[in-house]
Amino acid sequence: MSMNDPLGDMLTRIRNAQMRNKSTVRSPASKLRGWVLDVLTAEGYIRGYEKVTSAKGFDEFEISLKYFDGQPVIRELKRVSKPGRRVYSGVGELPSVRNGLGVAIVSTPKGIMSDAQARTDNVGGEVLCTVF
Repeated sequence: MSMNDPLGDMLTRIRNAQMRNKSTVRSPASKLRGWVLDVLTAEGYIRGYEKVTSAKGFDEFEISLKYFDGQPVIRELKRVSKPGRRVYSGVGELPSVRNGLGVAIVSTPKGIMSDAQARTDNVGGEVLCTVF
């Protein structure tokens, strides 16, 4: 079965694992997912991730989730731009998540980066998701 929204699938896996207080979660590996995970790691929302090979021979990311005082560090994880409705923003219109406390992950011509980094580099792009 083909998947229409692989990034949305990974975000849902992370949300579901955090609701069950899991320490790790696995998601199929892809370049886009890896770049988004790099931003989540750099911003401190997850402990990290590593590429592993599943029993069936497929590459997967094993994502180490982060908790503070028994609560997940990621309180809210939303997909903004979806396959049916893409959302693009110029550098001046990039969303501010919870008055700057959260992060919007943006796909720009210079790569996948946080909204703060996109403002610093003066580039806009597709708003993939928001994290708080």
